[in-house]
Amino acid sequence: MTNTLLSAAVYLVLVRAAAPPAAGALAFAAGALNGFLLNRRWTFRRPGSALRYTTVQAAGAAATSGLLWLIGGVAAYFAVLPLVTLATFAANRGWTFRAGAQPARSRFPA
Repeated sequence: MTNTLLSAAVYLVLVRAAAPPAAGALAFAAGALNGFLLNRRWTFRRPGSALRYTTVQAAGAAATSGLLWLIGGVAAYFAVLPLVTLATFAANRGWTFRAGAQPARSRFPA
């Protein structure tokens, strides 16, 4: 939820600052970075998950930019955001954090 709100706020600020070509990707990247920072302690314990997360988020940013380029307009961002968010969630759940991956060893003794 915080990622979506942050993305929307960054997008609106960038559009008002006359930077619409990059606004979608930068806004999505801000939300992805926020998600990484909020979840890095618990979520990224599986080996390679940070790289897979970054790959999924980069694809989400590219999809957001591409769809905004095709559709255009500020309202389009709010139509595109839920679709890309659901797609990246599904990709992260099914690939980044799949159940079969082995968790990393804890740095702290048990």
